[in-house]
Amino acid sequence: MDDSRAGTKAARERMVDAQLRERGVRDPRVLAAMATVPREAFVADRVRDQAYGDFPLPIGSGQTISQPYIVARMTELLAVSPRDRVLDVGTGSGYQAAILAELGCEVVSIEREASLARDAADRLRRLGYDDRVRVVTGDGTMGRPDGAPWDGILVAAAAPAIPEALRVQLADGRRLVIPVGTWREQQLMVVERHGDEWQERSDGPCVFVPLVGEQGWSSGR
Repeated sequence: MDDSRAGTKAARERMVDAQLRERGVRDPRVLAAMATVPREAFVADRVRDQAYGDFPLPIGSGQTISQPYIVARMTELLAVSPRDRVLDVGTGSGYQAAILAELGCEVVSIEREASLARDAADRLRRLGYDDRVRVVTGDGTMGRPDGAPWDGILVAAAAPAIPEALRVQLADGRRLVIPVGTWREQQLMVVERHGDEWQERSDGPCVFVPLVGEQGWSSGR
């Protein structure tokens, strides 16, 4: 292993220990995925040395890659298993989709910005995830009805309310994880479907970029 690869592997291990385990992320499969996926491949060259920092990073088009902890926590809350079919709303860089793929999920990832979708699809292909992840361009607030019901839905942008389209596309007994609130602050909501009822609980405060679309925010404030 060359020095650069050894350095990034060590950085991932430090990130898992200091940012995830110490904050209560316990699922060993999630921790292993976070220790495996090369986060530095999902950020711009100019901030690559910050890839394992405890903060989000810009990826262009007004979007960000979430801090490692929030990616791990949302994945843990989703509680998915190998071969589960997951809808990932807000592809961004593709990092969250790669983490889900490492867990053995079949992922459809939807991104409204065509340039981000193209870049993420290329990146995931180069890293060998294209057999488990399909990136599509569209309005994530409307989900992907042609693939429903989904075994899990994860939304990496903040909605003013839980989109009804996503609720009804969730499989019975499965979870939707989504930030909900204002432009400035939100609650990370976990929604679990039981027949025609949906149980909701907050996992705590968070801050995300807005989820733009028909059942989200408009393009302006």
